[in-house]
Amino acid sequence: MKKALKLSATLSILGASLLLPSCELNETIYSSIYTEDFYKTAADAEKGLVAVYGALGGLGGAPALTLVADFSDDQTYPRGVVGRNTLTMFTYDVNYTTQKSNSRVNESPQQIWQSCYSGIEKANWVIAKVPGATMDEPRKKQVLGEAYFLRAFYHWFLTKNFGDVPVKITPSYTEGEALTAKSPKADVYKQIYSDLDQATSAGLPSFPAVVKGRASNEAALALYAKVALYNEDYATALEKAKLVIASNKHALLPNVWDVYRFDNEDAARLENIFAYEVDPVSPGLSHQLVGLCGPPGSAGPEYARTSFGSMFAYQSFFNSFDPKDKRRTLLDTNYIDKAGKVVPQKSITPITTEGVLIKKYQDPVSTIGLIPNIPILRMPDVYLIAAEAEARSNGATAAAYEYINVVRVRAGLPALKTGLTKDAFIEAVLQERAWEFFAEGDRWYDLTRTGKFLTVIPKAVNSVYPVRNVTAKNRYFPIPQDEINANAKIEQNPDWK
Repeated sequence: MKKALKLSATLSILGASLLLPSCELNETIYSSIYTEDFYKTAADAEKGLVAVYGALGGLGGAPALTLVADFSDDQTYPRGVVGRNTLTMFTYDVNYTTQKSNSRVNESPQQIWQSCYSGIEKANWVIAKVPGATMDEPRKKQVLGEAYFLRAFYHWFLTKNFGDVPVKITPSYTEGEALTAKSPKADVYKQIYSDLDQATSAGLPSFPAVVKGRASNEAALALYAKVALYNEDYATALEKAKLVIASNKHALLPNVWDVYRFDNEDAARLENIFAYEVDPVSPGLSHQLVGLCGPPGSAGPEYARTSFGSMFAYQSFFNSFDPKDKRRTLLDTNYIDKAGKVVPQKSITPITTEGVLIKKYQDPVSTIGLIPNIPILRMPDVYLIAAEAEARSNGATAAAYEYINVVRVRAGLPALKTGLTKDAFIEAVLQERAWEFFAEGDRWYDLTRTGKFLTVIPKAVNSVYPVRNVTAKNRYFPIPQDEINANAKIEQNPDWK
């Protein structure tokens, strides 16, 4: 289509030149997006960096950031309206046909591809151009560090969803330069490491000096730790996690509820290292989780002004919690309606008598936009990365127990029993992650990186989804066919051909 438009424009110009033979067309052609005259000043650099962060808006708006994983895992599921059940039932195709037909692309892996490569392209321009800008040198270094952090994040988000993906580290001056072949996953991680090395040496500020929504030095280290864990590079994962812990810049809040309270966002930054930042203004970044998680018909005032009853937790997941676990209070099997009456579980939703409500994204006050941020990296993640990496490297050591018990004690649970084998301890860490990070877009990737998805997912069923036919090819999502059509250098993932 783009080529057709270019041809049409060329023919139109040619026709005009024939009609006006005395005119000389000496117009300088500028890119509609970038020009050589930009990135000259500090203001240009800062605006360019904001654009790199802006790509998070496409990820977080629906949010594909979490829903692609959460609708695939064994913890949460959607009400199957307007094509929202394809991830849960593993019935999506390479065209993401149902998502397109029902205007759900923004909740699909296709949105992940589009948003991440948009962010990567914007980061590439900052990294290429800002070194020549006239501005304060320490701040210049930080701007570049943030761009490297975001480019690493976007590449990591792509590879954990699609496997082998194109690595793009230079800006595209021409259409041809935008077309890049896939790189093996090992090379993707090699580039991510390189970018995070740049980010962690850039002098990024630490909490609480960091600007809200921006990457800090600890965020770069935490991402490095998680990336290394996914790459099965446990020594590096442990090293980077220990650096975050030793910095003493972040800690777990004493009360788990305070992490998610709509009126406690700033105080919760002690635990929330990096998040998708939203604002209760219009226009501004927002997301759907408040409305999706609240009961149908906006019936629960503590959940939201407007909610639809479109996302629930499995009863089996709710039952997996120790009743003493304070994190279970972030789920509920009843709610109080506008008349002050308790609505019992059997009446929560018409789709099942076992509806379990998710309370992490409550916002009872906002009428324009939303308040709750979506966590991306929290301090419990760092401790559990350290616990898993230590155990995989050295077994269930005293240090490994110390890391996991920080998270368990905050949840109101006793210390994990000692004497576990290495495998049993790692299984306990994965279960702790499940309880800690539900509805935060994390669990599906834990299941796929460990290969457990093939045995765990078939058991995560209920009356709404009595059968879930996950197969080995669902380890990664298919590359959107639109992208393959546009780029002849890209091949579809082998299992999806």
